[in-house]
Amino acid sequence: MVRCIGMDPKRLISLAGMPAMLLLVEIGAVLLALPLQQAGIQAFEDPGSATNPILFLVILLAFTAFMLLLIRFGRKSWIGIIIGISIFFTFIYIYSAIANVLLSGDLLVLSAAVILSAISIVILYRFPEWYVIDSLGILIAAGAASIFGISLEVLPVIVLLCILAVYDAISVYKTKHMITLAEGVIDLKTPILFVIPKRRDYSFIREGIGTLGEGEERGAYVMGMGDLIMPSILVVSANVFLSGPRIGIFTVPALGAIAGSLAGIALLLFFVNKGKPQAGLPPINSGAIIGFLLAWVLAMP
Repeated sequence: MVRCIGMDPKRLISLAGMPAMLLLVEIGAVLLALPLQQAGIQAFEDPGSATNPILFLVILLAFTAFMLLLIRFGRKSWIGIIIGISIFFTFIYIYSAIANVLLSGDLLVLSAAVILSAISIVILYRFPEWYVIDSLGILIAAGAASIFGISLEVLPVIVLLCILAVYDAISVYKTKHMITLAEGVIDLKTPILFVIPKRRDYSFIREGIGTLGEGEERGAYVMGMGDLIMPSILVVSANVFLSGPRIGIFTVPALGAIAGSLAGIALLLFFVNKGKPQAGLPPINSGAIIGFLLAWVLAMP
């Protein structure tokens, strides 16, 4: 979900930060794919199984329901702890894969991964300024997208992205529970979102999403991490499981998915300008899928 905090249509540079971060996540996810594969880090044992998208959705729904219950019963602090633990283990997977390329010895690799993960968590929670959250958030999103991208073949990914796009639209526009969840997470300043400031002196630590004062606008746009992770899964899957012509390190279908996702987020930003929370996955996932399919057809011999 993407939310505009204090809408100002003149902040085009800030809005451009969203597609820029999406592109960085997609490139980072592709770069991490080989190290993660070499480290044996994989989310699903059978990448081609049709049950993988269903399992993914069941886990997502269960986790979302649990988070909403914690908000409902005033246990927001528990959410911060759970998210912190999840981020810590995500860092361990990412740093383990990187260290496995640079270092030799399982103990040395694990030690380096744990130390780097601990340092990253401390920085995120002790100094959660917007540029810290965004920088480490790109690494987290790229790592998560890469893990699922190397674990799911293209067809299951497309099915998953379609399901999640529908779910995101329902949860934002119909049931609105995703807005409730997002508000709870943002209030905690948890680092599972991207914060794009609209002015130079904006501070997420000092201001959060609170009102700055009478007649003043709030100073940032907020974008959920999932909006960048999901289309990037298709990019990685297309790059890993499909052969054919390449441009640099990217297969043509992967580049098509990148181009399509950027077109999708551009469409999303048009609606963000209306000043209301928007479901990010319908346009972004749709764009990624359409771009992938067009490029896949063009790449066929």
